[in-house]
Amino acid sequence: MSLADALQTGLVAPFTEFGFMRRAWVASLALSLSAGPVGTLLILRRLTLMGDAMSHALLPGAALGFMLAGLSLPALGLGAFLAGLLVAALAHQAARLTAQREESALAAFYLMALASGVMLVSLRGTSVDLMHLLFGNILAADAQTLPLVATVASATLLLLAIFARPLVADTLDPGFLRLVWPGGSRWMRPLFMGLLVSNLVAGFLTLGTLMSVGLLVLPAAAARFWSRNLASQMLLASLLAALASTVGLLLSYQAQLPTGPAIVLSAGAMYLLSLIFGRHDSLLRRTPNLTPGALP
Repeated sequence: MSLADALQTGLVAPFTEFGFMRRAWVASLALSLSAGPVGTLLILRRLTLMGDAMSHALLPGAALGFMLAGLSLPALGLGAFLAGLLVAALAHQAARLTAQREESALAAFYLMALASGVMLVSLRGTSVDLMHLLFGNILAADAQTLPLVATVASATLLLLAIFARPLVADTLDPGFLRLVWPGGSRWMRPLFMGLLVSNLVAGFLTLGTLMSVGLLVLPAAAARFWSRNLASQMLLASLLAALASTVGLLLSYQAQLPTGPAIVLSAGAMYLLSLIFGRHDSLLRRTPNLTPGALP
């Protein structure tokens, strides 16, 4: 067998022969399109750990949806979305009305939410149901999953195209935005939180609660090592997320690995390579003595 035939068999055949691989690939590509820009803004706002906490906060809403409608994706998605917004609102109000910082309040609420979700699933479901909600199964993407993920990705890109400038201004200099747009500036943080929760829900429906933040954070963090331009970072983050999804799906198929962790670990490998070899602020750029030409 020639090298071209081997590549054809190993890289292309899984997507041409199996419908579930094609559906999983399309779902992951759609998620990557919106995860890149949202993840870039998340890192720019220094809210990465908040994104991780919010992904865990989705579980009780998803668990309630599961208890009421079983493994119905619309019910799971709606419940997760409402739970995420509720936890974010409670944390914000706790920080506004008390002396506690918002990240501390968010940590408290998300831990309670995660424990409540696990408890709710255990009351009505099985360990298999719990594992499905925690880790997802993108290979099970069906005719319900694809429209939901595509809708989230399309709506996210549309809203970012409309509100890109005020969102970036609110991220970098909220005082300036309040000065030039006093009526609309107060809606930028809720808008961003809505985009974040929506993309986490889309990730939850495919990668599960524990893995959903992976495609948001890792490709966006890797992109920062290659570009200083914000638009380029967003585009590169989406491309890296799409590449990680493709590589993770192929690894999962060829080596019989869990699909969600394989995708996130692929994104993690790209982050580590960027951390070492990136054009800006990577290890080799900041420590020139480590470059091969400088070694004795």
